[in-house]
Amino acid sequence: QALEQLQDGMTIMFGGFGGVGSPPTLIDGMIEKKLKDLTLIGNDTGFPQIGIGKLVSQGRVKKIIASHIGSNPIAGKLMNEGALEVEFSPQGTLAERIRAGGAGLGGILSDIGIGSMIDRGKQKVIVGGKEYLIETPLQADVAIVHAKKADTYGNLVYDKSARNTNPLVATAGKITIAEAEEIVEPGELDPECIITPGIYVDYIVESKGVDWKWAWE
Repeated sequence: QALEQLQDGMTIMFGGFGGVGSPPTLIDGMIEKKLKDLTLIGNDTGFPQIGIGKLVSQGRVKKIIASHIGSNPIAGKLMNEGALEVEFSPQGTLAERIRAGGAGLGGILSDIGIGSMIDRGKQKVIVGGKEYLIETPLQADVAIVHAKKADTYGNLVYDKSARNTNPLVATAGKITIAEAEEIVEPGELDPECIITPGIYVDYIVESKGVDWKWAWE
């Protein structure tokens, strides 16, 4: 039922950093569904056989907005061949653009990239005598995130650094699908450990995990 929300040509935002914190079961489901012409928004392109990189490596992505693609040489090859459009956004700026999208803001002001390729075509404003770029907010048709635990209300707890961009991504999708390693009943999660409130989550799926040894081979 969750995979039914994902269709060809959609803009899909994903959590993760180099594959850590990306939802492996949902990504595998997207591959099995043979989704194509996707626009992805996330920190990076993972590795060829790890995380979101599996979708990129199979040529199912037409555009990605990311902070870097260096860990996935196939992404670089596709970009150079013109088969993959890449919009680079500095990592902190990218995170803030996602946060702005989730918060309903019209954008953010940043002085990062002025005078470089980053500022091409972007509107500039002067605030307090200083020049800033207006960075547009980012939203997606569907956001996919990975959590350590979820309760049936959709409240999410993350696992240390695997939290990374997931809490921001969870707020910025018209539909948010959470993949969790464990799903528990309401009241079983420590309220002080809940990072993403269930109000942001529309679907929850149980993770099948990932075989990291196979992924690195």
